[in-house]
Amino acid sequence: MVVKPHLDFISHSPEQTHITGELLGGVCQGGEVIWLEGPLGAGKTVLAQGIARGLGVEEAVTSPTFMLLKEYSGRLPFNHFDFYRLEGSERNISLEFAEYQDSRAVCVVEWAEYAPGFLPDQYLHLQLRYVSATKRAVVLLPVGTRYETLLRQFQAVAFR
Repeated sequence: MVVKPHLDFISHSPEQTHITGELLGGVCQGGEVIWLEGPLGAGKTVLAQGIARGLGVEEAVTSPTFMLLKEYSGRLPFNHFDFYRLEGSERNISLEFAEYQDSRAVCVVEWAEYAPGFLPDQYLHLQLRYVSATKRAVVLLPVGTRYETLLRQFQAVAFR
């Protein structure tokens, strides 16, 4: 049996979830696609805000639920997608938003499961699950060798 690389840990507070995102954003080099998966209220947007901070985004980051995409500038461009409102939709999001997955932008995608075909062949799948009112189980699953490297870089700064 082959065990794929992954990382799992418990975040004990929204602040810790934010710091996790900040550390992850800090190791991004451009062109990354990160899928944030979890139920409503699990902390996906808090994590996205942390990633944005790690990318040097200074403006307030909010969920793009009603707009599908918000773009931000920082050390690297940050594209924050939220496809929650697309559940059951037949829209071909991969055609509409393909140009946003450029070589420099870091793309964070919430509710990618509602936009089949949007994710590229390689990406980082980050799952958030409730443990208690403030605690979340966090699992990072790299899909592709590029993201295995990103995971190792994240581990080096987050768990020194």
